[in-house]
Amino acid sequence: MLFGKIKILRSHGWQYIPDLKNVTLTEEFRGFPLLTETKDKGDLERAAKLCPTGALTTEPLTLDMGRCLFCGECARCAPKNIRFTNNYRIAATRREDLVVKAGQTEPVFCREAVRSDIAKYFGQTLELREVSAGGDCSVEMELNATGNVNFDFGRYGVGFTASPRHSDGLVLTGPISSNMAEALDICWNSIAEPKILVVCGSEAISGGLFADSPAVDRSFLDKYKVDLWLPGAPTHPMCFIDGISRLREKK
Repeated sequence: MLFGKIKILRSHGWQYIPDLKNVTLTEEFRGFPLLTETKDKGDLERAAKLCPTGALTTEPLTLDMGRCLFCGECARCAPKNIRFTNNYRIAATRREDLVVKAGQTEPVFCREAVRSDIAKYFGQTLELREVSAGGDCSVEMELNATGNVNFDFGRYGVGFTASPRHSDGLVLTGPISSNMAEALDICWNSIAEPKILVVCGSEAISGGLFADSPAVDRSFLDKYKVDLWLPGAPTHPMCFIDGISRLREKK
């Protein structure tokens, strides 16, 4: 029995990540998209029609990572125009920076938009309250993974707490259903100042597939300023770790 477990462990390889700042994901991972203009826009137009959330536009050629489900169908339909890289450093401090333009080679993380008090108060420790506002638990499971033995984000002083009274900020997931709108607002106002607001996942950023649903109430995002936008469907643990880490860095 013991030798069998050792064999399994060897087959899995070394899963623990010693340095979270230097991680390279598999080439199969769909991260930051590269967009290339071509004279023939036939494939692009077909790809845009395929997109269920309207993330892809052809005139001008842009891809909104806040709407994107990262399904990869657009890249399969228009391989000359769209290619997803394995770059997971796609967090943004401004919503508009999630819109990727043709010819853009790197994601935009605007340091000037980061509040100076975040590094001052949360540079050493950061406890977050996660609220699933109608989510499907995919993003929530990825957030749980950030604290497992592989990523162990807790060694950098970042973790999740059950009570908003004990937290330094809120991580929002899900499209914000009408039934969760009031509870979300109460939770946010229960967190003491100063605090941060992180929106995690395409559903939370734009509503995703449920953006036009009458069962969704997204007025919460009209009332409060978001400190960090984390795209993905679901958001990869390394995207969350990288985004939070850069948010906490001193300028």
